[in-house]
Amino acid sequence: MSVTSRQVELVTQSFGKVAPIADQAADMFYKRLFEIAPETKPLFENADMGVQGNKLMQMIGTAVAGLNNLEQLVPAVKALGARHVRYNVTNEQYQPVGTALLWTLEQGLGDDFDDETREAWLAIYTILAETAIAGAEEAKQE
Repeated sequence: MSVTSRQVELVTQSFGKVAPIADQAADMFYKRLFEIAPETKPLFENADMGVQGNKLMQMIGTAVAGLNNLEQLVPAVKALGARHVRYNVTNEQYQPVGTALLWTLEQGLGDDFDDETREAWLAIYTILAETAIAGAEEAKQE
């Protein structure tokens, strides 16, 4: 599991530009997710979406901050995947989450979300999603 230092740099810099609009970004993310994957909406029917949005942005911030030490980040991401099993999240739902995330970043960053930045986010999200899925699979075995 590896990402390039350039990918880490691009993701870190671009997330720094999104952080000031975290509430708006979280709202955009969930609206887009529910549009493209309406089957995910019931997973949040009892959630305070303001609180959920804060959790989302904190989790992304923690992951971005940990990108320089992926080996240390892996246990936390696996634990996140294991927790998602309890919420009935399926492995297939990670794909529309990634799609909604990239869309949100594109909307929030505009021209700053160029092809290189998109590819960096996609590479890193793919690694994190695969790690979370591995954690979910381990949890299902227990």
